[in-house]
Amino acid sequence: MNYNKFIKTQVLTLLFASAGCAFTSCEDDIEVGRIDESGYVTSQDVLGYLIDANGKRAISNVEFRNVGTTEIFLNASQKATQNSTATVAYDKALLDAYNEKQGSTYEAFPIDSVTISNEGLLTLAQGESRSNKLEVTYKTFEGSESQKSYVIPLKITTKSGDLKLTEKESTYLLFVKDLTGIPDCNKASGIKIISCMEVNDTNPLNNLCFTLKNSGKPLVDMLIMFSANINYNAETGRVYVYNNENVQHLLDQRIKYLKPLQDRGMKIILGILGNHDRSGVANLADKTAKAFAQELKAVCDAYHLDGVFFDDEYSNYQSPAPEGFVSPSSTAASRLCYEVKQAMPDRLVCAYAYGLTSSLPSIENQTSGTFVDYGIHDYGNGSDMSSRYPGMPKSGMALYSQEFARGHFTSENNLKSLRDKGYGAHMIFAMDPFRSYFQRQISAMQSIAKVLYDDELVYDGKPYRKDW
Repeated sequence: MNYNKFIKTQVLTLLFASAGCAFTSCEDDIEVGRIDESGYVTSQDVLGYLIDANGKRAISNVEFRNVGTTEIFLNASQKATQNSTATVAYDKALLDAYNEKQGSTYEAFPIDSVTISNEGLLTLAQGESRSNKLEVTYKTFEGSESQKSYVIPLKITTKSGDLKLTEKESTYLLFVKDLTGIPDCNKASGIKIISCMEVNDTNPLNNLCFTLKNSGKPLVDMLIMFSANINYNAETGRVYVYNNENVQHLLDQRIKYLKPLQDRGMKIILGILGNHDRSGVANLADKTAKAFAQELKAVCDAYHLDGVFFDDEYSNYQSPAPEGFVSPSSTAASRLCYEVKQAMPDRLVCAYAYGLTSSLPSIENQTSGTFVDYGIHDYGNGSDMSSRYPGMPKSGMALYSQEFARGHFTSENNLKSLRDKGYGAHMIFAMDPFRSYFQRQISAMQSIAKVLYDDELVYDGKPYRKDW
């Protein structure tokens, strides 16, 4: 991503600014060590599992206002050899078990505010690999807390046929947030604008300056804070999250710099980038990746962040791999994304399609498109990403990214192609009213408003300087 800020290494210390209490992420530093990474045995049975309409398996997350509906299906690993039936039912015990295993405290969405269509009956016909759909409908309830994640725990039980379910595949956890009464950024076309901003130089509040004339919606849907780092502590042999002074200041002062964006419906995503040492997003051993995912969760919890973004650049990978690491690979990068989604399924996982994150393979029999929410192309690239992130719906693919600081813009024809072909996201990097090329930036954003939203860009002319 052409990030050229060389950052000194130091141990991460986080502060709960809004709560006024201290939080130190390195308190539970990550102990790295070698593990047995043996292969998996493939079953010849017809194995079943639940997915939603976007292909999310075992876990998915949604947001709704007033009333929401999620479609779920029973999928099979191969075509059914006979007619099979199964039922889906609400089962709070599944959430209790999940919380105990993950050390989390998610609350169940009230059962009396959930309806499952067709009495929960799913039918998988002989010769088919997907069942009829069920609709899980949920409605706001008294006492619901805005933006808090609740869980609808679903258990599937076979009734007839030869379909087999493993213990893991017998559960489905639907994480839901009730945003009733909170503004949103959603535009009619559904396309999301991702503003990846170099916060070393730029005030993130500038994302509030750009709206659409007709809808009144913000142009930007989510901000990536570029960037925090993955670092290695040579003294302790541990991997940790590092924030430079700019990132840390914005987190400490989130009420001033980040909450106003979230109050308008924008998501705040923490970028994670290599930092010129042996650690990176693509070389962690499984155990190390799992522990690092837990630290990322702690950071997101502390600062009310909506997810993380991985960029495989600026790491000095070593060969042979040191203790606790593996040879750099797309598989290791995919494992990290998978573990992060397992650790915080209610938040977004985004990956930059560059380096070893340019293409991510399946992990634990789950295709990467089911645990990576957004795949973001490198500048100018506009190809379909299905082969890079199998299982990812077009709504999660960000095409024709633009780099405003260095003049890498895209054409209106490319934007039209993105929309016409049903892709769901577009990234702009280094938007800054005080940067050179600002008039060209304005022109690029005007094209985005016109082509992607049939609207006009409104710039309020009141930019925010860096004031820290």
